Amino acid sequence: MADTEPTYAIRKAVETPGLDGAWDSPAWAHADMLEIAHFFPQGSDHRPVTRAKLLYDTERIYVMFRVEDRYVRCLADRYQGAVYQDACVEFFVRPRADKGYFNFEMNCGGTLLLRNVTDPTRIGKELAEYRNVPWEQASQIRVFHSMPKVVEPEIEEAVVWTVEYSVPFSLFEAYVGPLGELSGQEWRANFYKCAENNSHPHFATWAPIRGACNFHQPQFFAPIRFE
Repeated sequence: MADTEPTYAIRKAVETPGLDGAWDSPAWAHADMLEIAHFFPQGSDHRPVTRAKLLYDTERIYVMFRVEDRYVRCLADRYQGAVYQDACVEFFVRPRADKGYFNFEMNCGGTLLLRNVTDPTRIGKELAEYRNVPWEQASQIRVFHSMPKVVEPEIEEAVVWTVEYSVPFSLFEAYVGPLGELSGQEWRANFYKCAENNSHPHFATWAPIRGACNFHQPQFFAPIRFE
């Protein structure tokens, strides 16, 4: 995989996104786009085209993924379920270097897994140190998903799906402390597309990862900057 570190500029929203999955809506028109295109060889030959956009305002960060996919399967339908086994997109972000990172993992049905990871060292299949974000906080995240909550059997045909969500900055602050003025700040992040439990598994990243097929490697996160 290439070693070039990408960067992403988070534009300030000129109007509040509608959380309706409208990729080309006026609210999203000036947002930069990134592509999740570094695939691990451990997967199949399926290479879904996966793109993402981010915006922010004084209260929230907005995230949208658009996936041109096939072999879509989605079973996890409860918060903190095994969404990574489904057709899934993920946003791992670290606002502060010494406060761990957040792994927003969402399947195509809009089900979320969310933790604050402070030590990603692998112990078997688990991580050494993390805190599950309780539902009382996670329920503040507003979510749109274009696919049904459960997709079974697998959809083999070509399909385009989107998920869009907004996260209040207060959720981050509960773990990292006051964020202050966001304009000019640089966070570190990575974006992923994966599917494990289908006929054509695949694993892809935005910022390239060297070595093991393991998304929990914050040393490979890349800069995202608030304009």
